[in-house]
Amino acid sequence: MTKHTHLIIGAGRMGGALMQGWIKGRRPTVLAENIVILDPTPGEAAQQVLEAGASHVTRISASMKSLTHVILAIKPQMFDAIAPSLEAYIPKTCVIVSIMAGVSLQRLSLAFPQRPLVRCMPNTPAAIGAGITAFTTTESVSKDQKKIIAKLLTACGRVQEVETENMIDIVTAVSGSGPAYIFYMVEALEGAAINAGMPGELASIFARETIIGSAALLKKTDQSAEALRIAVTSPGGTTQAALDRLMSETGLAPLMTATVRAALKRAKELS
Repeated sequence: MTKHTHLIIGAGRMGGALMQGWIKGRRPTVLAENIVILDPTPGEAAQQVLEAGASHVTRISASMKSLTHVILAIKPQMFDAIAPSLEAYIPKTCVIVSIMAGVSLQRLSLAFPQRPLVRCMPNTPAAIGAGITAFTTTESVSKDQKKIIAKLLTACGRVQEVETENMIDIVTAVSGSGPAYIFYMVEALEGAAINAGMPGELASIFARETIIGSAALLKKTDQSAEALRIAVTSPGGTTQAALDRLMSETGLAPLMTATVRAALKRAKELS
């Protein structure tokens, strides 16, 4: 009989990305046959994991006594409905990992008392293994368990443990919501190019590739973003003229500060 060790509740983009990362390579982090998926309509990535040997269930049952890890990748509003049956059937030693936005460790502890709990915040580039995920834990999570959690989350990109849950809210405002800021910047740059007289198709190409190439350069070098900016800016040139506007008192920096603070405020309200 197959021993299920990892339960994924919610197999959308994030849950699917995690599982695909686990089963890839010659030495998979988790074997597909050890994964069980609870989701009425698993996403495309999850379907591929099912085809590789994972199991699909529609409810939590007593057959889940072999679980070592549960990943909660559902919408926060679904949590209260699923928590009681999860608490009733899974082993007391099972580590519960939540990637639900706005669900605090305190709320998790009320639902799953005296259990090892992990709260983490990934971002959407996790879908292609290029994300960054922060996590924090309750005191009941051991060092060895933290190492395993970090390895599981590495399937989606870089992983960083943070000491406090407050830091998770800040991470949510910076990297969790951050991809949307970048995508909107591409939209704005594209719109500015069109406004300057560039055809829409070309504007889209140049805006996208500028962001993609700049991000690739930032990743490849050990120079800071500031150093790269200075290197591309000739005194008195076109870039300097643009930066004088972006770096003014009403420019990008104060706007980004206000943007992150707005997201942080909302994250704390949700928690």
